[in-house]
Amino acid sequence: MTDTAPRFGTPAAGQAAGTSATTTAVRVLLVAIALFGALLAGIGPAAAHAALTDSNPKDGAVLATAPKDVTLNFSEQISLGDDAIRVLDPSGKRADTGEILDLCSGDVVKYGVALHSGLPDGTYTVAWQAVSADSHPISGAQTFSIGAPSKSSVALPDQEAGGGAVGALYGIARYAAYAGFIVLVGGATFVLACWRRGAAERPMQRLVVRGWLVLAASTLLMLLLRAPYTGSGELSGIFDLAALKAVLTTKAGAALVSRLLLLGAAALFVAVLFGAYAKKVGADDADDDEDSSRKDLTFGLALGGGVVAAGIAATWAMSEHASTGIQAGIAMPVDVLHMLAVAAWLGGLAALLVALHRSPALDRTAVRNFSRLAFGSVAVLVVTGVYQSWRQVGSWKALVDTTYGQLLLAKVALVAVMVTAAWFSRRWTGRLAQGPVAEAETARTESVTVPAEAERGEAGAGSADPERAAQLARQQAAMSTARAKRDRDADPERSGLRRSVLLETGVAVVLLAVTTVLTSTEPGRTELKETSRGSAVAPAVPNRPLDLNMPFDTGGEGGKGTVRLQINPGRTGGNALHVWATSPDSKPVDAPELKVAFTNEAQQIGPLPAVPDKLAPGHWSASGVQIPMAGTWKIEVTIRTSDIDQVTVNQNVKIG
Repeated sequence: MTDTAPRFGTPAAGQAAGTSATTTAVRVLLVAIALFGALLAGIGPAAAHAALTDSNPKDGAVLATAPKDVTLNFSEQISLGDDAIRVLDPSGKRADTGEILDLCSGDVVKYGVALHSGLPDGTYTVAWQAVSADSHPISGAQTFSIGAPSKSSVALPDQEAGGGAVGALYGIARYAAYAGFIVLVGGATFVLACWRRGAAERPMQRLVVRGWLVLAASTLLMLLLRAPYTGSGELSGIFDLAALKAVLTTKAGAALVSRLLLLGAAALFVAVLFGAYAKKVGADDADDDEDSSRKDLTFGLALGGGVVAAGIAATWAMSEHASTGIQAGIAMPVDVLHMLAVAAWLGGLAALLVALHRSPALDRTAVRNFSRLAFGSVAVLVVTGVYQSWRQVGSWKALVDTTYGQLLLAKVALVAVMVTAAWFSRRWTGRLAQGPVAEAETARTESVTVPAEAERGEAGAGSADPERAAQLARQQAAMSTARAKRDRDADPERSGLRRSVLLETGVAVVLLAVTTVLTSTEPGRTELKETSRGSAVAPAVPNRPLDLNMPFDTGGEGGKGTVRLQINPGRTGGNALHVWATSPDSKPVDAPELKVAFTNEAQQIGPLPAVPDKLAPGHWSASGVQIPMAGTWKIEVTIRTSDIDQVTVNQNVKIG
C-alpha cells in the first residue's frame, strides 16, 4: 500500500470530480517511479564480489622453465588465511613454500606464494580460497605446465567455497535474519506511527517479539557457521573454538557480535513498548498530565527505537556490499536508509495483515496512516536506489546477459505484482466502513450477550461456587470472541482489504527470497567486466604464446563456460595448440567434442581445421598446427556439451 485513496461508493463532489484525472495521472506516475526505483534499488545491495583478474603464470600456460613464484591479482581487497594459496605438483604434493606473499601496491591487489627450486616438468595446479571485502567466500583453481603438459593426480573438491550443507544453512540464516529485522522494525514502526492502541493488542505483541527471536537466533547461527562457511565447509567446524575466535577478529564477525549486543537494547525497547506504553495508550480517561507523559514516552520510544534499528541495519552496511567500492562513506548510510525503508514498508505490511485477521479493533485511521508511511518508504527506496545504481550499474547489457540481471528482472516483476495489489488495497481502504475504535469496541460489547440461563446460573452460583463462575466467564469470553470474529468477517470491505494485503505480503515473502539470492550472486557489472576482459585479444608477439578466452553457452544444462585457447609460439609455421574448457565456477567441462578452425578472410584462406586430442577432462591438445601466413585470423572453436547442445564461438587475432 503506497497511497491513500478517496472513498468509494459515495457521491463525488464537483471539485473532486474536477481533479480526479489529475489524481489518477499522479498515481500512475508514482507507480512508474516506484517500479523504476525498485529496478535500481535491487542493483545496489549486491556491490562487487572479489574476482580473480590476472595471474602469473596464466591459466593453462606452458613454460619452458619453472617460475620462482605464483601470483594472483584480484578486483578488490581480500582476506587470506593459512594455506589460502596452494601449488600442487602432478602427484599432488605441495610445490610452494606455504608462505603468503603480500604484493599489494596502491590499487593493485596482488598475492602470491614462492615455489621450491628444481621443480620437474609437468602440469601444476594452483588452488586458492579467500574472503572478499564484502564478506563472501570465493575460491578457484587453475593450472600451468613446465616443459609440456602431463597427467595430474590432483583431485580438487567439487564443492565451491560457501557451498554444501553449510552454505545452505548459512543462506537460510541470512534470509531469516533479513525477515526477522523487517518484522521487528516494521511491526514496531506500525504500532508507534500508525496504530498506537495496537501496543495493547496480543497479535501485535506476538508478531514483534517473534521478529526479535528470529533475528537473534539467525544471527547467532550465522556467527557459529561463519568459520566453516568461509573455510572447511564442514558442519563440525561450528565446534572449533579456535576458528570461532578467529572469526571474531574479522569484519563480518564483529558485525554479527555487534548485532547481538544491539538486540539486547532492542529487547528493552520491546519490553517498554508493550509494557508501560501499552498501559498508557490503553487509558482513555487520561488527564492532561498523563497525556503529556504519554507523548513524551512516544517520542522517547521513537527516538531510541530508531537509533537501535539504524544500528542493527548498520551491521549489514558496514560488513557487506556497501562497505566496498567507491564512496563507501556515503554508501553505508544510504544502505542503512534503504534497509529501514524496506522494513517500514514490508514489516508494516505484515503487521497490517495480522491486525486485519486478529484484531477487530483496527480502524480505518490506522490503515490510512500506514498508507502514508508506505508511500514515504517507497520514496526513500527510490532515492537510495538511484544512488546505488549510479554507484554500481555498469550497463543495460548486464541486465539481460548475466544471472544477476535476470534475477533483478524477476524482482522487478514481483514488485509490479505488489504495486498492483497495493492499488486494490487502496480502493478497499477508501471503502472500509469501520468507524473509530471506541465505536467498534462499544458495538462489539453490546452485541455479545450471555444467555439468560447462563446469567441465572452465575447468579445462583455466586461466590459459593467460584469454579462454576470461572467456567461461565470462559464461556462468555469464547462467545464474545466468536461473535466478534463473525461480525468482522461479515464486513465485505474489511475482507476485501485482508485479501489484497495478504497477496501483497505473500509476494513480499518471495521478493525477500529473491533479494537474498541476489545479494549473494556475482553482480552483472563484475561478470560483464570479466567477460569483456576475457574477450579482449592483444596482437600476437612472435615467439610468445598467444592466450585467448572465449565465453560460450550451448543452451543446455551445464552448457555455460569459457574456452581458453593457447597457441605456442603464436607465429607462422608450426604451433602447439592447447584448449581448456571451464565452467563459471572454474571446473573442467568434460565436453564430448571440441574442434578448432582458422580462417584468414582477407586472403580467403580456410577454414583450416584442427581437431585436438583430449588429454584430460576439459583439456585438449594438438601439435604441428600450421599457420601459413601472417595476418588477421579468425579462430573458431566449436564445442558440444551433449548430444544436441553445441555452439561455435570465434575471435579475430593478429598472428605475426
